[in-house]
Amino acid sequence: MAYYRRCGDVPPKRHTQFRTASGGLHYEELMGEEGFSSDSALLYHRHIPSAVADAQPWELPDQATTPNAPLLPRHLKLHDLFPAEEGKSADVVTGRRLVLGNADVRISYVVAGEESPLYRNATGDECVYVEEGSATVETVFGTLPARQGDYVILPRATTHRWLPDGQVRCYVIEANSHIAPPKRYLSRYGQFLEHSPYCERDLHGPIEPLHLDGTDVEILVKHRGSRGLTGTRYVVPHHPFDVVGWDGCLYPYTFNVADFEPITGRVHQPPPVHQVFEGQNFVICNFVPRKVDYHPLAIPVPYYHSNVDSDEVMFYCGGSYEARKGSGIGQGSISLHPGGHSHGPQPGAYERSIGVQQVDELAVMVDTFRPLELGEGGRAAEDPAYAWTWAGGR
Repeated sequence: MAYYRRCGDVPPKRHTQFRTASGGLHYEELMGEEGFSSDSALLYHRHIPSAVADAQPWELPDQATTPNAPLLPRHLKLHDLFPAEEGKSADVVTGRRLVLGNADVRISYVVAGEESPLYRNATGDECVYVEEGSATVETVFGTLPARQGDYVILPRATTHRWLPDGQVRCYVIEANSHIAPPKRYLSRYGQFLEHSPYCERDLHGPIEPLHLDGTDVEILVKHRGSRGLTGTRYVVPHHPFDVVGWDGCLYPYTFNVADFEPITGRVHQPPPVHQVFEGQNFVICNFVPRKVDYHPLAIPVPYYHSNVDSDEVMFYCGGSYEARKGSGIGQGSISLHPGGHSHGPQPGAYERSIGVQQVDELAVMVDTFRPLELGEGGRAAEDPAYAWTWAGGR
């Protein structure tokens, strides 16, 4: 993110002495991407950020996946994963259930009512979409309020924790890379261009540093191992939220889906006009309420299409999605349409859409360029009848 921010106190010149009121030194930490060749931030700590008092293995929630075989479109009912009482006792970090994944991205779902442990994802950036509820996200950079419809973007290795206000439903997209606005929305220097559906004013980062005291503080770290993902449970001598100031172009932020300005046309527009973020080998799009195609002979629902290079994952999180009426899909559903399968509107939706001028739908889409496999949550939430609905099987 090339949008520069500064919070709290920082010295006039980087990499120089920055003293406390009593004459001691603050400890400067560079948090940067791609080996000193991309975005970074400088954080100034009261204590040494590298100090570790203990380290033990942390067993991650089930990360195993199974292939989508036989190759089928699938409907996954995520709300079925968390009965009412179960969601109250879970937290946003350790309560996640893996729905879909591949070598580039993992998609999980969680309903949580408890404060999460301190957590650091060292495998990649996280994009957490808040389907319902609100929370406070405390980070080493400061505090982020998160509300319904927010994407919470957390750069790789950002120490943070979630504090729900009551119960919160979160759709979690974890990358093995970085997540950023699409390059075509940005100038050569990183400013949002005029054709972008959102801009810097819509991104909300921390306003001031967060100071918390504590000793022998536990942090859960997800990281890469020789056999895939693994976890470590650190104990650090001082609370990591000890930053007095920071500046730079790498930090967590929120973006609310209501601030996405839809791009429309006389005839049906392809999914790239709905794109909001991108990662390595995947993109994130959102479909929001909007005026639809206004050619006199337009068919407002999507045409049938084969994603020959992609798997398409649609998370239905609000409104009514016209193309899926009659399929059993509703709020909290996922549809997985894999590469190699031609997909499109359910029977009757093509004809019903003629003359429609406005759609009231809200959905988050992830398109991947490698096949997705089913996690334990995906297998547990499947509606087995979905694949046959185009042939009248429901």
